Amino acid sequence: MLETLEYLTGEFVGIVWGLPLVFGLCFSGIFFTVYFGFPQIRLFKHAIQIVSGKFDKPEDKGEISHFQALCAALSATVGLGNIAGVAVAISLGGPGAVFWLWVAGFIGMATKFTEVSLALKYRTVTDKGTTHGGPMFTIKNALSKKFAPLAFAYAFFVILSSFGAGNMFQSNQMASILNASIDIPKWASGLVFCVFAFLILIGGIKRIGKFAEKLVPTMVFVYVAGALGILIMRYELIPGIFVQILTDAFSGTAAVGGFAGVAFKEVVVMGIRRATFSNEAGMGSSAMAHSAAKSTPIQEGVVALLEPFIDTVVICSITALALLATGAWHQAGVAGSEMTAWAFENVYGVFGRGIVTLTVTLFAFSTIISWSYYGEQGVTFVFGEKYIPAYRYIFIIFIFLGAIAQLNLVINISDAVYGMLAIPNLIATYFLVGVVKKDLKIYKDNMKL
Repeated sequence: MLETLEYLTGEFVGIVWGLPLVFGLCFSGIFFTVYFGFPQIRLFKHAIQIVSGKFDKPEDKGEISHFQALCAALSATVGLGNIAGVAVAISLGGPGAVFWLWVAGFIGMATKFTEVSLALKYRTVTDKGTTHGGPMFTIKNALSKKFAPLAFAYAFFVILSSFGAGNMFQSNQMASILNASIDIPKWASGLVFCVFAFLILIGGIKRIGKFAEKLVPTMVFVYVAGALGILIMRYELIPGIFVQILTDAFSGTAAVGGFAGVAFKEVVVMGIRRATFSNEAGMGSSAMAHSAAKSTPIQEGVVALLEPFIDTVVICSITALALLATGAWHQAGVAGSEMTAWAFENVYGVFGRGIVTLTVTLFAFSTIISWSYYGEQGVTFVFGEKYIPAYRYIFIIFIFLGAIAQLNLVINISDAVYGMLAIPNLIATYFLVGVVKKDLKIYKDNMKL
């Protein structure tokens, strides 16, 4: 019975993350890019200035800084998708998938700008100064009551996703790689994760922001430095890799050695699907972290467009180039994070595998911490703020459960509902896109952009 349910839920995940959702997200990114006049290009420099603190105002409502909000959101998106997800895209779609990963990352910047701007505009600030925001609050505060079911659906999807894809899957992968690399029992890893998570979560978004502010830059630096080292040592291969990426992006990939040839359609689908799964553009989830920022709507939307750039255009691209430069994608039976570990070990030896083990652990743990906050926003919306402490205790228990067992049924359900987050989120953004454009014009006039 359990095997049947796992199979059926696995099929459900495939349906949710099928062509309609993938291309729906892609179309949205293209639409927002054109509608707002390519904000990912025209506002990129301004986004960096905002994050640097140039326009900070102490009187702005919120709980954390622009940089902390960006790091908190990145700590959820920069994760296993950047290591294992890219490997999956290349193993199933070939080098050409990297080009479409770039495309999805670029247009996803405009989607992030839109959904985060709306989240800040329609967030709720309590009498205690606590902020609550995200697509469910946007729908509730900006649209008519007939859209209320969409808001509650989004909130429930967020809660379920926080337990599965945002928690159990991450803790399982952390415990598994630590067990395989340095023989730490999974139950021991689970207990350690629970303790550290508890110490961070009891401090709320302010402590999460401070934690992410320190961890995210460090873990990104360690991983990117290692990957760039590979590219420097294999620099003579880089021009040919770019030619292969661009060629295969429009022609598919022929069979090479143990690698099966793939058609053009699969190349496009794998690149776009893995990019959107990694940077969450269109899901509306990171808008919940940005909602706590001391900022104004458009200003924080501008900050958010940096996320897909850092997550997908930079980190995912460096991973992809390292896999192609080392030939890791040709290795039979090597997939996911193990493919990335093989690439690093091929160049650095055991030390290289250690880099991947460390970064997988840090990436996954940071994802858990940020998704706990997303789940809290869902709990607040559906049940009320007073139930957040109970949610945190349950969330911590699920960290341990995820570490000791691969609960495919729960994870399949969570992955499916995670994909369904896009539906209410994109409906809201389409209905309110005119509001964002009006606010953007006013903002640009005031800032003389």
